[in-house]
Amino acid sequence: MHLIVAASDTISTFEAIVLGIVQGLTEFLPISSTAHLRIVPAFAGWEDPGSAFTAIVQLGTMAAVLLYFRHDLWNMTKALLHTFTGDRPLWRTTDTDGKLGWYIVLGTIPIALLGFAFKNVIEDQLRTLELIATVMILFSLVLYLADTRGARDREVGSLTLSDGIKIGFAQALALVPGVSRSGATISAGLLLGLTREAATRYSFLLSVPAVVLSGLFELRKVSTGDVPVGPTIAATIAAFIFGYLTIAWLLRYIRTHNFAIFVAYRVILGLVVLILAGTNVIH
Repeated sequence: MHLIVAASDTISTFEAIVLGIVQGLTEFLPISSTAHLRIVPAFAGWEDPGSAFTAIVQLGTMAAVLLYFRHDLWNMTKALLHTFTGDRPLWRTTDTDGKLGWYIVLGTIPIALLGFAFKNVIEDQLRTLELIATVMILFSLVLYLADTRGARDREVGSLTLSDGIKIGFAQALALVPGVSRSGATISAGLLLGLTREAATRYSFLLSVPAVVLSGLFELRKVSTGDVPVGPTIAATIAAFIFGYLTIAWLLRYIRTHNFAIFVAYRVILGLVVLILAGTNVIH
């Protein structure tokens, strides 16, 4: 979830498309799309596009999730609505799809509440290159430990209400740029014993409510002129295309690979950014 930092009104269509591609490639990988949408413009000498632009462009990647997991999401939505007619407490349904639907709803609450409570800190203090690079390095250790020490013997259907809430709080860590929403939720899933593929699939599904609500909330900035309409549309389309391709690739990749390549990438990029920012090569 990204909160309000006005996008530059000078962003070109070319810059927007590049950033849309970056968003699509990095949203679902555990390497932080927020960090990349801050780092790439710094490397290129462009202005920070702002988190409002980022939140809206994320709707493109969320459209990719909705398309790719349309059957899962439809089944969960139907099952969730059906729990209102059952004789058990809503979140104690024995239907797997219904349970997952409720876990995703409840797991979205922490990021919504904490995002609202700390929005000023997030907007004003957490978008420096030095902080983002440091967080990328530090959180790579969390991903490494989760990937190497998780039991990896559970599937998504075995999740409990407690698990869903824990992963929801992990998702809230993504309010800090550099953490990575997918990285945080995948790590939490792995630490709870999920297989790599199960943790990744649940991470994708959990992202839908928070990111869609955040993006729709920021759409009001289009009408006020704070976010350029044409470039933002182009970026969102690019994010959708590359996001869909990334989902398909990552789910295939983790069937036979671990997350070591992403851990190494986070550390290397974080160190490079720290050095360049520290020597004032990038701003």
